[in-house]
Amino acid sequence: MLMTMRAPATRYEVGEWPDLRQDATRIRLTPAAVTAMHRLAGEWKLTAEQMQDLLGGVSASTWHAWRNRPPRDLGVDRLTRASLLLGIHTALQAIHSPEIARMWIQLPNSNPIFGGRTPLEAMREGGIPAMVEVRALLDGRRGGL
Repeated sequence: MLMTMRAPATRYEVGEWPDLRQDATRIRLTPAAVTAMHRLAGEWKLTAEQMQDLLGGVSASTWHAWRNRPPRDLGVDRLTRASLLLGIHTALQAIHSPEIARMWIQLPNSNPIFGGRTPLEAMREGGIPAMVEVRALLDGRRGGL
């Protein structure tokens, strides 16, 4: 009798992050992350260059190639960036109308963390630390803080 082994279903609680140090975890998450980043770029009306910067300096040819053939493993840095961007997207959807949620990252913002820049400019310039800051700001607003 042939027995098959199934991997246990992985379910993460809110606020829990998967362990991206594990190769298998990164390989499992990469295809969905790449698909989500292409959809997010369309939703936020980002240029390829803007999305490439948000993902940590992906080349134009690589970004476009990913649409048809995602990499096997995005790595810790890019998966972290994708997760933060998706969290920002989710928070915007929860606190704003769909139209404002789509436009918010491209609108100049008077909040001190942006200094009059758009959230997009701040995140492109500041990388992961700026994304964490934007996510925290929105999560705070979402929670009524």
